[in-house]
Amino acid sequence: MTHALTDGWVIARAYLLHWVRNPAAILSQLLYPIVMVLLFGYVFGSAMAVAGTDGDYREYLMPGMFGQTMAVGVTSTLITMTTQVSRGVTDRYRSMPVSQTGVVLGRALSDMVSSALELAVLIACGVAVGWRWHNGPTAALAAVGLLLLLRFSLIWVGIFAGLKLTPEAAGASWMLMLPLTMVANTFVSPAQMPGWLGFLAEWNPLSATVAACRRLFGNPGFAGESWAAEHALLLAVAWPVAITLVFLPLSARAYRRLSR
Repeated sequence: MTHALTDGWVIARAYLLHWVRNPAAILSQLLYPIVMVLLFGYVFGSAMAVAGTDGDYREYLMPGMFGQTMAVGVTSTLITMTTQVSRGVTDRYRSMPVSQTGVVLGRALSDMVSSALELAVLIACGVAVGWRWHNGPTAALAAVGLLLLLRFSLIWVGIFAGLKLTPEAAGASWMLMLPLTMVANTFVSPAQMPGWLGFLAEWNPLSATVAACRRLFGNPGFAGESWAAEHALLLAVAWPVAITLVFLPLSARAYRRLSR
């Protein structure tokens, strides 16, 4: 285990150095949350109304934006993995005396660092447009922890899928992720959706994290009558843990069996 952690950190550092030396990639990744905040906060926000927001849609919006950004990040992980497989990067790692678990762990660690930076930029954008947290720094940090926990769990989904899909299929992953992040409580309350769609939105793992963050930040919109809404904090931990327990070993196994 120690060997895997050491190798994972070395590989993560290599990924991060490559990322830092690619300013275009950094700029595109950090511009996405800024554009989304401006688009939904100012363009669409003037026409949006959610019960309990007292007319300030951005108070409701920002936790949803935080959650969606962490969820959509899975596409970045997926595309990166498929690119590395297709270009033979993973084959080179497999020929070296490094832990195979450490290779996928390194990918996960580097993605967590870049995701934390992306989340920090998004929070700064939220503050700039008037969003605030109201329950103190401890609760706010707990909410950030839940967002990063969700991202960490979805990294393993991205790694597993990236080891199985072609680059062409990976490029189309946006078409799947967008509806998954929209059918949630990210931008509107599930109570405003048709019954069956609202049910799916309530039980979306992203909804649990977003609802829990709204509660911890002290933002409006976390209340609900369903069991999922009432136990959002529990589900915000349970869903990511369950996803990680399933996809982490699957990712390590898929890497070990690669090109056999």
